[in-house]
Amino acid sequence: MTPPTTPIDQDLLRRLQDDVIDSYDEELEMEIDDRLLAGESLQLSPEARETRRMYFRELFRLQGELVKLQDWVVHTGERVVVLFEGRDAAGKGGAIKRITQRLNPRVCRVAALPAPNDREKTQWYFQRYVAHLPAAGEIVLFDRSWYNRAGVERVMGFCSDDDLEEFFRSVPEFEKMLVRSGIRIFKYWFSVSDDEQEARFMARIQDPLKQWKLSPMDLESRRRWEDYTRAKEVMLERTHIPEAPWWVVQAVDKKRSRLNCIHHLLQQMPYHEIEHAPVGLPPRERREDYIRQPVPHSMIVPEIY
Repeated sequence: MTPPTTPIDQDLLRRLQDDVIDSYDEELEMEIDDRLLAGESLQLSPEARETRRMYFRELFRLQGELVKLQDWVVHTGERVVVLFEGRDAAGKGGAIKRITQRLNPRVCRVAALPAPNDREKTQWYFQRYVAHLPAAGEIVLFDRSWYNRAGVERVMGFCSDDDLEEFFRSVPEFEKMLVRSGIRIFKYWFSVSDDEQEARFMARIQDPLKQWKLSPMDLESRRRWEDYTRAKEVMLERTHIPEAPWWVVQAVDKKRSRLNCIHHLLQQMPYHEIEHAPVGLPPRERREDYIRQPVPHSMIVPEIY
């Protein structure tokens, strides 16, 4: 880049630098509790500081690759589905947030379906999920998916044994049909240890900013740890197919699991950087008869900060 030679260029450079710093602050806000920043500073060892630098360096690099992937998906008309499954507090949401953070929400969107209503309970099981599948040039990340039937519905008794068995017969054919139609499917199971899940639940209980993440269903899942383990083992065994295999993400270390998941996802697709025509900012039109009208003071948001 040619060094700026005028005051205007210097001002523009400062603005660009401020914008970059602001984008980094978004990442830091996710990783550091604001209440810690307001009180004592974080006491990190040299090793922890280096690990933290590595995490952000790799995260920004991988997010840059995700932008290239997004351009490739749009350019080629690919359709991509990524399923995120795992125990409560396993880190699925954090991984999804890092994937989507710098992408266009019109291209990459998240499907997190609530519990089915009375009408949906009478539909073909996969029907409400089909409505969220991608069109050409789209990526859909399912924050939990049709595999609810093999997990929470099975453990909590929300489906019958016949319903479960029909699911296991149908889901391989359903996914094969999607793959034959041209949809790429990637299935990730986030694996977390018993002790780590307990620690994360306790952290949420103690933190008023995170208590909303705990539902009665989450707490009940903690009590039924072994039931969920058996359900997971059967699910992986019966639905791990060549057309749509399962991939297990070791998620005890949340930061590493995010990086590993994103890196693996990128490795699964033959994307490449799409060249774009240079973007030029057109000059603004100015008209002699235009007079900007003042905004009423009553409409202005008070500047408290």
